[in-house]
Amino acid sequence: MHIAMCIIALGCGRQPDRHESGERPFRVALLTPGPISDHGWNAGAYQGLLRVRDSLGAQVSNIEVRSPADFEENFRQYGAQGYDLVIGHGFEFQDAADRVGPDFPKTVFITTSGNRVRANVSPIVFGFEEPSYLAGVLAGALTKSGKIGAIGGTQLPPVQSSFLAFEAGVHSVNPRASVLTAYVGSWEDASTAKEQALAQIHRGVDILFQNADAAGLGIFQAARESKGVLVFGANSNQNDVAPEVTIASVVIDLPHAFLVVARSVKDKTFTAGVLRLGDRERVVSLVLNPKLAGRISPAAMAQLDSATARIASGRVHPPRLEFVDTTRAAH
Repeated sequence: MHIAMCIIALGCGRQPDRHESGERPFRVALLTPGPISDHGWNAGAYQGLLRVRDSLGAQVSNIEVRSPADFEENFRQYGAQGYDLVIGHGFEFQDAADRVGPDFPKTVFITTSGNRVRANVSPIVFGFEEPSYLAGVLAGALTKSGKIGAIGGTQLPPVQSSFLAFEAGVHSVNPRASVLTAYVGSWEDASTAKEQALAQIHRGVDILFQNADAAGLGIFQAARESKGVLVFGANSNQNDVAPEVTIASVVIDLPHAFLVVARSVKDKTFTAGVLRLGDRERVVSLVLNPKLAGRISPAAMAQLDSATARIASGRVHPPRLEFVDTTRAAH
């Protein structure tokens, strides 16, 4: 069974309350594939939901869902309740949104990543590759063993794409370095993630790049227990999760991204299509951990600054998987 939790309770199946003016309130729902306590992907999305609530006066609800069947069921429930905007947080939600969207044309369904576009269904595609590339530059400059690890939750295209960009960044400054890649097979199994991280460390890895949500907490723990190992945070600013070993975080400003989309829906200016948000929109960034600033040599910082400037000027384009169809819906 899926775990469902209405954060701001509206009453399941209840008709929306009306303001004194008689207008129906703006309502936004969020489906997350994991717990909002993960300090990463899902926590950032929940903070985005709260930003929408506080900035737009929206009534909000959040449900944690576990399986594709639950994705569709809860999309339908929110559509039937007349929600204005429903966000499925992850690439894995796009099939359900594509199926449900036509049945509830007055509700906008957003997935964070994907390629399915209908009149009321669109993906947000984050430019995660740019800060991932920069993280790779920093990892390549800092590694002493020449071996770097990358561990993901599952093999979703956005994660694979960020790993591709990270490895390109590593090799741009350290062509001889090797990057070992592994997947946990889960977004919540911290124990297995820790085992995989320790296995890579035993093979000589001294820097870990992870994108594993709640499972990633096990990777931080493995770094804590191993001498001379550094780790990167992902999705949210995780520099404080394990500040003694976290060199930097690849951050998506989900609150800002959600607010941009929610405002367009509330203002009725939303237009279906692939919504690309990256560095230029100040949605993604590499955030260094100030507590470990002394671990970054002037030479390494110079390489990072140079790479940042080359990306900003368009001289360097980090590689990414072409899993997005930019064709607008004809429905």
